[in-house]
Amino acid sequence: MNLAMTIFVIMTTLSLVLALLSFWLPQMNADAQKLSPYECGFDPLGSARLPFSLRFFLVAILFLLFDLEIALLLPLPWGTQLQDPTETLFWAAMVLILLTMGLIYEWIQGGLEWAE
Repeated sequence: MNLAMTIFVIMTTLSLVLALLSFWLPQMNADAQKLSPYECGFDPLGSARLPFSLRFFLVAILFLLFDLEIALLLPLPWGTQLQDPTETLFWAAMVLILLTMGLIYEWIQGGLEWAE
């Protein structure tokens, strides 16, 4: 039996033994904290039909938007190494200008005011 076959047999046997042990050994003592759903800061024991603040979701969407901006602008340093980087810099500036205008609009409309 060669070395590769021996390693494969040991690897397979060890993974099967560990998988079977993980099914037999865990403690199944679930308490109230483990059984309650996680509702990202909301009271999980109350009614599910209560109104919630849309400001929380606005901030989350703004975070995702600016996170996407970072992902779009990550290749910019490599784009400046091209023969003619003006088009790359133009589109990067357009993305930044568009997002800045959206942020200014939200600010003017009062959408970023957390407390009234």
